Amino acid sequence: MNKRDFPKIHFYDQDFVDIYDKTWSWISNYWIDPKNGSQSTDGYFVYPQNDTYILDQQESIFSSFFLVYSNRNYPANQNIDFFYDRQEENGAIRSKYDAKTRNPIVDASNPEGVGLPLFAWAEFNLYHKSANKRRIREVMPTLQKYMEWLENTFKQDNGLYAVPATASGMFNSPRQNACYPVDFNAAVAINASYMSALGDILNDKDLSFQYKRMYFSLKTRINSLMWNNETGFYHDLDKDGNQLPLKTIAGFWPLMAEIPNADKASALIAHLSNPATFGSEHPFPTLSLDSPEFCENGEGFLGSVYPLFNFMIIKGLEKYQRYDLARECAIRHLYFVLEGLFPSDEKKKGDVWEAYLPCKEGKATMESNPDFPRPHYLPAIGLSTIAVMIENVIGLSISLPRKTVDWIIPNLEIMGIEKLSLKRNLITILSNKSSRGWEIQMESEKLYYFTINILDQKKKTLPIPSGKCSMLIDKL
Repeated sequence: MNKRDFPKIHFYDQDFVDIYDKTWSWISNYWIDPKNGSQSTDGYFVYPQNDTYILDQQESIFSSFFLVYSNRNYPANQNIDFFYDRQEENGAIRSKYDAKTRNPIVDASNPEGVGLPLFAWAEFNLYHKSANKRRIREVMPTLQKYMEWLENTFKQDNGLYAVPATASGMFNSPRQNACYPVDFNAAVAINASYMSALGDILNDKDLSFQYKRMYFSLKTRINSLMWNNETGFYHDLDKDGNQLPLKTIAGFWPLMAEIPNADKASALIAHLSNPATFGSEHPFPTLSLDSPEFCENGEGFLGSVYPLFNFMIIKGLEKYQRYDLARECAIRHLYFVLEGLFPSDEKKKGDVWEAYLPCKEGKATMESNPDFPRPHYLPAIGLSTIAVMIENVIGLSISLPRKTVDWIIPNLEIMGIEKLSLKRNLITILSNKSSRGWEIQMESEKLYYFTINILDQKKKTLPIPSGKCSMLIDKL
């Protein structure tokens, strides 16, 4: 395979294809060797800020979710390994480091420098895109030590974790009185759940059971202490364990952790379409629209739409098989991203931004910080233009170790992917309308199993042999 051969996507709206292609071409400028500032894939994927190179735990974890689709042009695990290499004797891994000096960066609002613990989720995803079981065996001791540090440092007698609300990166969200943030506790549950899954991959029953028990214990506490039936929402708790009335985007993290039951999930998901709370024109604001502090111009986490948090909600909707809503919101979000890149007002500068306005087109603003939002913010925008594009708009879910490709199509359209590398197997899957009706055309170098699910009306799993083949939808 030649370098720069990224998988091609096909979609009826060419603008979506163009921004996908543009993102891959932009990413090469963000692989930097911190020693000399030169571009190099031996360096790290980092957003340069005033000649300093800060590696952020959250950015590094989330960027791995789209870098896995680079056909191995970019190493999706490189930033994550930097954090593992910095692990301290007690198991601590700080959320930010200076890539040049390799020293942690901490501030008074978060003295332990703790970030959302989502390494196991990233590792599970890397495994299903690479089938590298050996890597899981190698990183597991690091992940275990990290979980022990979190438990020893932050877990309280009520079974919840007490950390600064800014640990989630929501720097100016009005959560000053939050002692037990719902997002951090849900993230620990997510990590425990995926630690259990990694234990299963290693055939380590003790490890799997240990983290499964930890997950269910935390799930029970989050449901009993943080859920509010009246608001249909998960809330932060103050130091006395009382729920805080504020509704922030943090309350949706339990979806990703599969914490709510069907009834709670329905009530929570309803907020995403409710124009009084989170159903803004551009999905999804970081603060509920009925909050007194909500700002239509964004003002950081007082209402801005952040691609990273949109990705989290979309993945949470998948957990509850709400593929239709996930796709609808993904497409709406991408149209706003496109408008930000090509604004209708020619006087405005177009770019892909760190944060967007919730109620109309354009980038968010912040009165106290003219540098907000950061332009060309690829560590997060790639989640929308690459990962969400492949997984939610086109609808592909790929697992290399299982040799499976699932294609969930809400409606028949001309779309698909071409020359996606599954290790040493290049695959192509395209839907087209021919004289014989709707047809799925496939090409592969090795056998794999293909599951197609159309509108929840037709679902079929077929072994796809090597070479070219096709299937007619009407014959399924």
